[in-house]
Amino acid sequence: MAYSDLDRPPLSVRALTHALVVPGGLWSRLEIPEETGSTNADVAAAARSGAAEGLIVVAESQVSGRGRRDRRWTSPPRAGLTLSVLLRPGPSVPAASYGWLPLMAGVALAEAVTRVAGVDAALKWPNDLLIGDRKCAGILAEVAGDAVVIGIGLNVSTRTDELPETTGMAATSLLAAGAENADRDPLLRALLRGLERWYTGWRESGGDAEMCGLMGEYRRRCATLGRQVRVLLPGGEERTGEAVSVDADGRLVIRTVEGLDFSVSAGDVLHVR
Repeated sequence: MAYSDLDRPPLSVRALTHALVVPGGLWSRLEIPEETGSTNADVAAAARSGAAEGLIVVAESQVSGRGRRDRRWTSPPRAGLTLSVLLRPGPSVPAASYGWLPLMAGVALAEAVTRVAGVDAALKWPNDLLIGDRKCAGILAEVAGDAVVIGIGLNVSTRTDELPETTGMAATSLLAAGAENADRDPLLRALLRGLERWYTGWRESGGDAEMCGLMGEYRRRCATLGRQVRVLLPGGEERTGEAVSVDADGRLVIRTVEGLDFSVSAGDVLHVR
């Protein structure tokens, strides 16, 4: 495949398949289309057609990507990691525990970014990876029949002048944040290996995030905890308070000024300065 930006080489499906799709492992197939509309849509369609767990689709260019509340996610070709994976937790995991899957992906992503790129990353509940006070990645989990599709969009070598304008939290990339390494190949390997490790332990524990260690690790990395937050709930209601914990089902626990706790499973969270 021809490409013009030598700082952004294409991913090798052969090398990555050899490294990640191994006997007894979670990952079953890797696809790297040069361009697609949405990797989440592609994997959801494959799930409904009976695709096996462990499908990975990584797009070199995604033209109709979206995040929560149908926000657009854009990135120049080969400047980021735009991928979705297919998981089938099965009957041993209660559906109430599925809320941990995007948080799990966040932990695996934060670990990979910190180790490979050498930058300090934190998590904003429920679906953002932060470097400082800027958003570097978003995560979107969707149910497709008996499967769950997890999509991840990470800005890797996006230059400052290429970052999209936002109405909320400002964007950044690993390169703009001074990463020691902005090579997508080792980042992708570290992310998927970390996600496999956490997912295997979580499923073996019946979806018990505390037992498998996921709850403690997420709380440790979550920049939302201890902050004053404003939450816009799906119905349009707005609540404010201090984010004090993440509960057993992955919900954010917020304490009001009156000292009353309430939990949210979905919503837009704004860190109040």
